Amino acid sequence: MGILIDVMENEKQEYYRALLNKQLEELLSEAGKTVSGMTNSKDDNFPDPTDRASLETDRNFLLRVKDRERKLILKVEEAIGRLEGGEFGICDLCGEEISAERLKVRPVTTSCIECKTEEEEDEKKRKNL
Repeated sequence: MGILIDVMENEKQEYYRALLNKQLEELLSEAGKTVSGMTNSKDDNFPDPTDRASLETDRNFLLRVKDRERKLILKVEEAIGRLEGGEFGICDLCGEEISAERLKVRPVTTSCIECKTEEEEDEKKRKNL
């Protein structure tokens, strides 16, 4: 019975490792495209201030999106570290196992759905005060 559980655990670990590595690869690929696109841009010479402002607005938006992706890359790397360290899928708040459904949707999560829901409700209460 113990061997069967170990095999199942190894299969789960490999599933999540593949999922996280795929996500990381996609994020890094997109980041590389953006950087090369911004450095190779030849649109820097606009005589019209409105066109220049539009370009700057678009760039600022893109940079905000890329900053979010950078933070997600860090979370994916941390999740891979937790997987390697045997701590993956355990809620940081209550210590219970995080459901497989939640991990499939958000493999970088560090809290179970119950704790996350409670945390969000508390945050809403603090905002309303």
